[in-house]
Order: sequence, then C-alpha cells, then structure tokens
Amino acid sequence: MTATALLPGPASADAVLAGLDPEQREVATALRGPVCVLAGAGTGKTRAITHRIAYGVHSGVYVPQHVLAVTFTARAAGELRTRLRALGVGGVQARTFHAAALRQLSYFWPQTVGGQPPRLQEHKAPLVAEAASRLRLSVDRAAVRDLAAEIEWAKVGLLVPQTYAEAGRRAGHAEPGGFDLATVARLLEVYEQVKTDRGVLDFEDVLLLTVGILQEYRHVAEAVRSQYRHFVVDEYQDVNALQQRLLDLWRGERDDLCVVGDPSQTIYSFTGASPAHLLEFTRRHPGAAVVRLVRDYRSTPQVVALANGLLARTGGRGSPGRLELVAQRPPGPEPTLTAYEDDVAEAAGVAGRVRELIAAGTPASEIAVLYRTNAQSEPLEQALADAGVPYLVRGGERFFARKEVRDAVLLLRGAARGGIGDGTLGDAVRSVLTTLGWTPQAPAAAGAVRDRWESLQALAALADDLAVQDPEAGLGQLVAELDERAAAQHAPTVQGVTLASLHAAKGLEWDAVLVVGLSDGLVPISLAEGWDAVEEERGLLYVGVPRAREHLHLSWARARAPGARPSRHPSRFLEGLLGQVP
Repeated sequence: MTATALLPGPASADAVLAGLDPEQREVATALRGPVCVLAGAGTGKTRAITHRIAYGVHSGVYVPQHVLAVTFTARAAGELRTRLRALGVGGVQARTFHAAALRQLSYFWPQTVGGQPPRLQEHKAPLVAEAASRLRLSVDRAAVRDLAAEIEWAKVGLLVPQTYAEAGRRAGHAEPGGFDLATVARLLEVYEQVKTDRGVLDFEDVLLLTVGILQEYRHVAEAVRSQYRHFVVDEYQDVNALQQRLLDLWRGERDDLCVVGDPSQTIYSFTGASPAHLLEFTRRHPGAAVVRLVRDYRSTPQVVALANGLLARTGGRGSPGRLELVAQRPPGPEPTLTAYEDDVAEAAGVAGRVRELIAAGTPASEIAVLYRTNAQSEPLEQALADAGVPYLVRGGERFFARKEVRDAVLLLRGAARGGIGDGTLGDAVRSVLTTLGWTPQAPAAAGAVRDRWESLQALAALADDLAVQDPEAGLGQLVAELDERAAAQHAPTVQGVTLASLHAAKGLEWDAVLVVGLSDGLVPISLAEGWDAVEEERGLLYVGVPRAREHLHLSWARARAPGARPSRHPSRFLEGLLGQVP
C-alpha cells in the first residue's frame, strides 16, 4: 500500500470533483497540456488547483512525486500541502521558487562544482554596507535598504553592472539610496566581490546558479525533468524574468504547465514582477486552455461591485485579462466613504468605527485597517490604543520601534534637557530632525528613504499639532507626549485588529476592512509617475477592497494636521463609485 493511499481523503477521482463549480471543475479536469487560469480574488483558485492535482493523482494520470507546485510565500506553499493532504494526496512538492531551487542547488552542487555550496546570506544589508564602504560611500540604514532592493531588482531582471544603468533609466529609477545610477552600477560590481570574499550567496544567487547549472550540465537538466513532469505555478502575475527562465529550464520541451493568476493584482513591479508572462501565455503556448474563475465566494455583492467598478475605469494594462467578478454570497451592507478634516480625526473616526464593529459582534481579529505606506500607522496605532482596542501591526515595525523614530526621540530628549531650541515648537523639532536627514521637501526616491522621511515628518506633524493645542508647549512636553504614546502602544496584544499596508494584506481576508488615507498623493502615491505606475496603484487598491468579506469602509482626510489648510482631494480612483464623494 502506498503512502498516498494511507492518507485520508476522497475514495475516488470522482469524489475529488464533488462540490466544484463548473469553472473549477474545468480546471480540475484539464490534466494535460498548457492551462492558463485567470482567477479573481475570492474565486477559489487554491481549491481549483489542489483539486486538479488530486484528481490527476487519484485518476492515475499523475504520480505525486512528479508534480511540482510553486508559489511565492512559504505560507501559501504550506496551504497547498495542507489541502492536498486533506484530499488524500502526499508526495507532491509544493514550494516557493527559492525553496525548490535551493533544494536542487544543494543536491547538484557537489556533482558539478564540487564540495558544498557557499553559505546562504539571508540579509543583504551587511554585504551592501561593506560594498558601500569599499567605495567610500556614506550610507545610513535607510540607504542600505534601498540599495539592497535595487540590487534584487537588477538581479531578477538578469542585469549585470554593464547593463544596469541604462535599464534603470528606462524603468524610471531615481537615485536609489540617494546615488546616481552609475554609482549604483559600481556598487553592484563590488557587492558581488564582497560575496565572493565572504563565501556566501544571496537569495537571487540561488535562482541564478540553479539556472546556470541547468543550462551548463545536460545530465542535471535531464534529471530534474525526469523527476518533475507536471508543473503548477500560483500567482503567476508576480513572476519575474529570472523565475520565468528557471521555470522554462525545469520544463524543457514539456507543455504540462498550469499557471494561475490575475493581471489586475500585479503590485510588485518594483521587484521585477511583470504581468506580461501571464497576459502573453497563450501567445507563447498556442492552443493553451484558458479558464476564467469569476464566481466570488468571499465577498458580498456590494463589495464585489465596488471591486469591479475600480477596474472598469481603466482600459490599458491588464485589460486583456480583466475579470468581472460575480458575487455568490447573500447581500450585505453597502460600503461607506467618509471624509475627515485631518489625519488625526480620521484615525479617531476609524477607531470609533472599529469599536462599533466589535460591539456589534465582529471579533477584533476579523477586522483590518489598511493603508498605503507604513508611515501612516502612527496615528492609527495611537487612536486604537486610546480607544482601548488591541491591535497587531503586520508587515512592518510598530511606529515607535523604528530606528529613525527611536533615534529622533533620543535626540529630542537630549535637546529638551539641554534647553536647546529656538522659535516655535515645530521649528525646534525640525532643527533636530534635520540632523537625521529630514528635509522640508519629501525625497524623490521611493522605498526605505521615503519611509524614513515619512516617519520623521510624522514627528514634525505631531509637534505642530501639540503647538496648536498648547502654544506654550516646548520640547519637554513633546517628549512626554511621545513617551505616553510609546508606552500605550507597547502593551502586549495577541488577538487584535490588524494594521497592515495594502501590499502586506495581499492573500489575506477579514470580515471587516477599513481602507484609510484615500486621497490623491497617497492613493495613487505621489511618486507614481506615468500611466503604468498610476494604474498599478489602482491595482493596489483593487487588491485591498476584496480583502473584506462583508463590511468595507473607505476614508480620506482633507488636511494632514488639525488646523492645516484643507488642500487634499479624494483619490481619483473613487470617482463615480460611491455616489457623491464627500
């Protein structure tokens, strides 16, 4: 008796198909040849592909050990394995691209290169910092983070130092980490030297070296292709050029490939992801079966209608694969859009709405507050703490745990004790923050540099708020206020409301979702230049909306701080969606 037969699950192949809707069944029974599944949010794509694999195994078409399913997060890979076990299927390899490549690299390295492969360096920061030091570049933590992200973008795009600068210019990359593209190209070269000197690999090397071994050693490619004969790729819209190259080498001439994705949910182009692989699948694979999953089982018709409306107002990128979702759940409450006078009022209003939801029976763990940038979390954290609502910050540090904030509070405390600071409280605070790199104008660069500036700007805005409330307030009062806020926000929380960026929320769902900060300049973010960049911002909001099963509340603020001039406007993406925008 095989290990597969010992697992609990359906007694027959037909039992695997029970309960699938017609489109999911079409996916599950398309066992041969290239298959492209266009699957919207909440349409049961994971159910469809796991039942496809299980049906193939139970019907005798697939041998479990010959199936490789790849996705982008360890959590998603674990979910695939769990569902397959529940369907009575064991032995299928469900891994991330990196995990699958690392396994192969570790096995074949001794046979090809000899010895053991270099040690994997999980974080680039120390390597980037050393490379910068060798070039005598002055970098801080934020610059190192930006440069590390740029190195990753270059490597997954199969760029080398000689081709990087021109590609960076075409992609509109503006001074990563504060350095011109020619300097970053030199840094790329020295970064590779540092890795060689230390005898380490980074995560992109795992993919690059696996590609190299498969290309150079025919017997390795044949061994891999003998082992894996059926491929499933989830979240295919997020594949980059390097991952696509690896997938092609795994497959060889075989066309038994099933890809699943939604081009409208491409939100990682800054890491090299491109929806082109999904949108051009049928051109590269003539005769491929195309199945559209559009029955949304997650969200109410009201939430689904808003999600559809967001995409209906664009006709460019992603339109060939745009999906019109059809809600399957009973009706629920209408989504709301609320305008607040300023960010502080918005945070307080959101906290009040959260308390109402909890009082009405929605568990705190089934509520999420989503925003565009991590720097927006501070007033929300404070408002929830003031309201006595437990919360968790997902995908980012708590505001007061960020290094730049801790450094700023330390300097402000020293300035307060020394009686330093002339002019208004805002002037005194900005004078201190300038020593940490704060500037009156937001930096043009995105990523960590912008996040760092936003954090420091939030402290400056807090000083302005305090000065409005108490014109006599000085640095001492501000430091005391910061201490109180930090203490309240460091209370332990286990089950609470989720605070997360829109990026970090992808793949998750809650009963109630509140999306905040929906003003032009935040959504779309002011750094988004050009049609494609703005439309990716629309896609980011589209990703956030169907995270909600039932309750969806949107909001924006007319001004940043209390008493400030109301210069903001609601996001252009909301026009015509919720009646008269307040």
